[in-house]
Amino acid sequence: MRRFLKPAAGVLCLVALACSGCSSGGDASGAASARAGRTTAAAASPNRGTSTSSATSYAPYVSATTAAGTDSAGSPAAYNLAFVISDGSGCTPEWDGTYAIDDTAVKSRTAALEKSGARLRVSFGGASGKELASTCDSASDLAAAYGAALDAVGSTRADFDIEGARLGDSASVALRSEAIALLQKRRPGLTVSFTLPVMPSGLDADGLALLESANDHSVDVSTVNIMTMNYGSSYAGDMGDYAITSAEAAHTQLKKVFGLSDARAWQGLALTSMIGVNDVDDETFGLADAAQVREFAEKKGVAWVSMWSTFRDRQCEKGSTTAGDAATDCSGVKQSAGAFAKAFAR
Repeated sequence: MRRFLKPAAGVLCLVALACSGCSSGGDASGAASARAGRTTAAAASPNRGTSTSSATSYAPYVSATTAAGTDSAGSPAAYNLAFVISDGSGCTPEWDGTYAIDDTAVKSRTAALEKSGARLRVSFGGASGKELASTCDSASDLAAAYGAALDAVGSTRADFDIEGARLGDSASVALRSEAIALLQKRRPGLTVSFTLPVMPSGLDADGLALLESANDHSVDVSTVNIMTMNYGSSYAGDMGDYAITSAEAAHTQLKKVFGLSDARAWQGLALTSMIGVNDVDDETFGLADAAQVREFAEKKGVAWVSMWSTFRDRQCEKGSTTAGDAATDCSGVKQSAGAFAKAFAR
């Protein structure tokens, strides 16, 4: 997923392995944490109901620096704050690589989001800029950088959006796992999700290796959030169908690799779609696709559904975008403002 930029062309809690305890993160994930050796049933989070439909929450990606008029559409249970990355060359965390972690405008913005009753999850990484694991020299320094960003908004939820070249960088993958494990030792209540690219065939080898690394370092992972988007030019079919196929494939992988029950694997999965026109020609995720994904997620008991992003949940002005040319501040499809949020939060 991209950073929030000016309009231009061009965004999950699986149980990593068997677990020793269960997460109650308060954002309706309800997925279990992970440790090697054994599994237990997932515990219900405070706002999780007893029915399957109420188990799946809506948690969109939002800009941590700039409000969108559609942020509150669908009454999100949680917000994924995008993105914390390096200041450019060192181990100093910044919002979007531009705003200081303690920037007063950002703090005012995030306080307003939290005032709605929603939980805040800090998302590290994204598709652009330098991810902290590639610029910090040690696990201790990296853990401190992650912690500073979490403390800036008072969050106990960390999401790691790892994609592109970083996903295959074994050194940064290992350093990140070590740092997260260290951070969780210092902060027992910290819940961790990984946001990873997916194809209709499932997670690739690098994505699975990242989860294995997390488990090897005894990281408690609550959710794996798969990015059901941007598959490639050969995928010109129905985007709702592709999202479901991708989820089913990832679910099968996670059951096999981590020794989870069918239900537990679904409870440890989240789905994030790029609404409207995607970054790949012939890929457009419409409102019917959003409704289809929401219905599927409820049926399976998926932890949460999300979208990239609230900033894009409105119709573009005439002539501002064309098919295959994804804008950062509108969807590129005909819609009312906030319509995708309402479909996902149904």
